[in-house]
Amino acid sequence: MARMSEMLERVRSGAGFIAALDQSGGSTPKALRLYGVEESEYSSEAEMFDLMHAMRSRICTSPAFTGDRVLGAILFEMTMDRQIEGMGSAAYLWDVKRVVPFLKVDKGLADEVDGAQVMKPMPDLDALCERAVAAGVFGTKMRSVIQHANAAGVEAVVAQQFAVGAQILGHGLVPIIEPEVDINSPTKAEAEDLLQRSILAHLDELGADQQVMLKLTLPTTDDFYRPLVEHPKVLRVVALSGGYSRDDANAKLARNHGIIASFSRALTEGLTAQMSDAEFDGALDQAIAGIFAASTT
Repeated sequence: MARMSEMLERVRSGAGFIAALDQSGGSTPKALRLYGVEESEYSSEAEMFDLMHAMRSRICTSPAFTGDRVLGAILFEMTMDRQIEGMGSAAYLWDVKRVVPFLKVDKGLADEVDGAQVMKPMPDLDALCERAVAAGVFGTKMRSVIQHANAAGVEAVVAQQFAVGAQILGHGLVPIIEPEVDINSPTKAEAEDLLQRSILAHLDELGADQQVMLKLTLPTTDDFYRPLVEHPKVLRVVALSGGYSRDDANAKLARNHGIIASFSRALTEGLTAQMSDAEFDGALDQAIAGIFAASTT
């Protein structure tokens, strides 16, 4: 319990951002390609995930990657099950780097209905949460996507997120609720208004001692999500990069006070397998410095 309390305080009041290192099966080939590893360089899914774990390990073990600027890291299930420098990945992050470990728990998106995609069923969620607790994980993350300002679709996404969040809270883990709004949506601002209204209604239904985190697309109107940032049931609001370049994401983030980054592709932008360790560490340090600055403005 002391460990969880220390992590809770770090997440609540620590400076920094959350690194999203949770690319899963569908997004791994693209992530590897951006890292300079072509599909011709591996011949099986196992080899693909070995290469992906090597990339994640290289990031986590870099001297640039420490709890001084990186508040937390979101892991893919297979990453949690593997080791970094002879330790379980979650244990390595906290015990060596002082970076709070989170776990991606969703199994991908269902087909679009009412302008939104809810999460696929997660029949093994309780067992996964038990494994996460045993591994020393602090919280979880799960993603849905909203493409259009359709009230029924937005509510379906938020209702499911909070229902699953309640299940996760029951295991003593803190859920990051992620109802992403597509940055290319023609009704992005209207969808964000519907989303905030729905989230506020569901936050009011949480128990007195319950808190969640929110991972949201950077809003069309700066500081639009201030009511969520200030809500007593919200531990922290983090932002996804959503396809924006790192420079654009950082600029937008810096204009949204009280929100910190939780970037994936924008964090690893420009990093390649071909870099020397010195080049890699330097590029990662520069990326972390920029994201940290935008998260602490």
